[in-house]
Amino acid sequence: MEGLIDMAHSQELSRRQRNQLNHRRLAGFTLVWLLSLALVYFGHRYLWGGAALVTTAMVGLNIIAGIAMMMANKKLLAGLDELEQKVQLEAMALALGAGLVGGFAYSALSQTGVLPFHAEIAHLAVFIALTYLVAMVKGVKKYQ
Repeated sequence: MEGLIDMAHSQELSRRQRNQLNHRRLAGFTLVWLLSLALVYFGHRYLWGGAALVTTAMVGLNIIAGIAMMMANKKLLAGLDELEQKVQLEAMALALGAGLVGGFAYSALSQTGVLPFHAEIAHLAVFIALTYLVAMVKGVKKYQ
């Protein structure tokens, strides 16, 4: 029922308004996902004393928040015009490729002892995000 109301409401909005709504929705779900992830890490240590059952439940909630974030991103992409979708697709493809190639190379360097520190997943997440951001800026400039 809520989906029908949301669909009827979104049909009344202009394309620009729908995109703004979709951006806000994605930002909100991303914030919820990030906060739930932080809660898993900090809550495990400071709030529930490492109880595995609570941590597992919180990770489950984090996964649900992540799925909602992905669905909001899909809805945002579906509402973009063809050129905006092309820019997004190219940026996502570059970020995925750089993440896979760079991530495995980074892990190999860490596992073989070449790096003087342990590779962390957070480093890979930052690398992928920065790659995506740079690709988006270049893509927007390319098609202006």
